[in-house]
Amino acid sequence: MAEKPSEPSEQSGASGTPGASGESESSIPDDVWERFVQDSERDIRTSEAPKEPSARARMVTERLRQQEARGELPPGWRTGPARQDIQGRAARRRKIWAIIGVPLTIAVAVVAMKPSLLPGDLFGTDTGTESAAPLPEETAPPTAAPSSAPGTPTLDKPFAGSPAERYADGAAGIVLPDAKPVGSHSKDQVAQALRQTKALLVDANLDRRTLLGGTPETVLDKVLDPKQPELLDDVKSSLRKPDEDHDPLRLISRFDPNEVRLVGDVVKTRGRTTFKAGRDGAVAVHADYTFVYALAPADPDATEVSRTIVRRVLDLELPDPAKYRVTPGRLLVLRYDQDLANSACDIYDGFLHPHFDSTGPTGAPPTGPTTDPYDRSRDITHSETESCGTVSRT
Repeated sequence: MAEKPSEPSEQSGASGTPGASGESESSIPDDVWERFVQDSERDIRTSEAPKEPSARARMVTERLRQQEARGELPPGWRTGPARQDIQGRAARRRKIWAIIGVPLTIAVAVVAMKPSLLPGDLFGTDTGTESAAPLPEETAPPTAAPSSAPGTPTLDKPFAGSPAERYADGAAGIVLPDAKPVGSHSKDQVAQALRQTKALLVDANLDRRTLLGGTPETVLDKVLDPKQPELLDDVKSSLRKPDEDHDPLRLISRFDPNEVRLVGDVVKTRGRTTFKAGRDGAVAVHADYTFVYALAPADPDATEVSRTIVRRVLDLELPDPAKYRVTPGRLLVLRYDQDLANSACDIYDGFLHPHFDSTGPTGAPPTGPTTDPYDRSRDITHSETESCGTVSRT
């Protein structure tokens, strides 16, 4: 505690100035001095005067000092990273976000417009209307009918709900095997026979003019051998004046344009072509194809879609001109069988007549067994006594 200053002692002589009473008095009263001392002690206790560090703090400080002396601490650890480093990292972060952000924004916008692009249909937007993956090429006879397919045909998707949705489009479905020499015929001659086979199939079953009631000129003028007059004359006669004995549908697919219209530009095609050595050095070509046609009533305002399925099995031959009186490069037809599904029975006007629910049945009622027109594993060998049957699906 601070001590109060002592009072001056009495002195004599000229240097001293005695009080009036002859006694010396203090210049600070006792009560004032006591308050000063109390206030000073309180201020010292409450001040932020430096305190001696604790033993733990001194130990940590000493350890850091020793590590720094040994070079175990990175430069600038006391002050933190340099300002240039901080700014550089920030700039790199901004650059990375700029690179990622623009494509990410575009991707989000695209997915927002078409969520089906996301795998697995995360948002449940798949309605089953997307086309299924195309089937691989048919290289051998199937062993069973294809499974059912969901969907209902519309003008925009006429093959929905049909196995044909996975078939190839038009002539792309007629894939020819690689040619090789057979008998007396060279590789080029075999290749020519295969091309002629495809030309017949395309002109008789895929050409739009033929399908709408025209004449397959390529078949008549460039493929069939005129030296097989019975067949060629029969086809020409059936086109001019069809009847039960002369029916062009045995070889050619045609629709009445006054009754129906083709939906879209695609006919679905599925099948295969093979070849082998035939009789007396000939090339024997076997073709087995299914064609699926999507149709609507001729009325342009009609929206109902129906399908007609035609399967054709042909055995063709390229004979050896040295052994037979034939036209080089032309084909002979040894067999032609057909299965016409969803077409009216017992109408012999040279046209296929598909059934529409809105118009009711056409022609005689079917009396034969129910078959699956998409079952390519079954044999369709034609029989004159075979009845017109029903189909399990179209």
